[in-house]
Amino acid sequence: MGFAIAETLASYGAKVILISGPVSLKCENENILRINVISAEEMKTECLRHFDNCNGAVMVAAVADFAPLVVENQKIKRTSDHYFIELRPNPDIAATLGKIKRRDQILVGFALETSQEEENAALKLQKKNLDLIVLNSLIDNGAGFQYDTNQVKIIDKSGVVFTSGLKQKREIAVDIVNKMIAAENFILGLT
Repeated sequence: MGFAIAETLASYGAKVILISGPVSLKCENENILRINVISAEEMKTECLRHFDNCNGAVMVAAVADFAPLVVENQKIKRTSDHYFIELRPNPDIAATLGKIKRRDQILVGFALETSQEEENAALKLQKKNLDLIVLNSLIDNGAGFQYDTNQVKIIDKSGVVFTSGLKQKREIAVDIVNKMIAAENFILGLT
């Protein structure tokens, strides 16, 4: 989904910085500068490095909420029937950017919810100082990570919900970018 949004923004003429975790996808448009990262900490560092010089950010990456406290660099041998891994919270990159976002920037977040979906997404929108949040559901057939299609709800600050219907991810990206343009015009007072 992130690559589809980056390609759509670039096709509209935007200069895009795509900060990506390890995936095999390729960028097609020359207006996209791709920065590869491995960890949530690296992603946060790169986002903070570039955010001040951007019109906004779309936080699509499915960064895990938690990471192992200790990362082993060798195989862990089986010594018992149980092994416990202690976790620490990963940085909340969207919330971090929301704290430093200027009035002339737009910040779009994504939410994957499994219960009280719209309510939880709307809370994230407010809590993280987002302008739009894109809600993904695990219960929609043909949508999600393992499909080329998706179905989302886009919620704005006033609580207006746009439902995309099941479409190709590139078509969903166009819906998201068009909502960003409408929100950005509102933010900048251009409408």
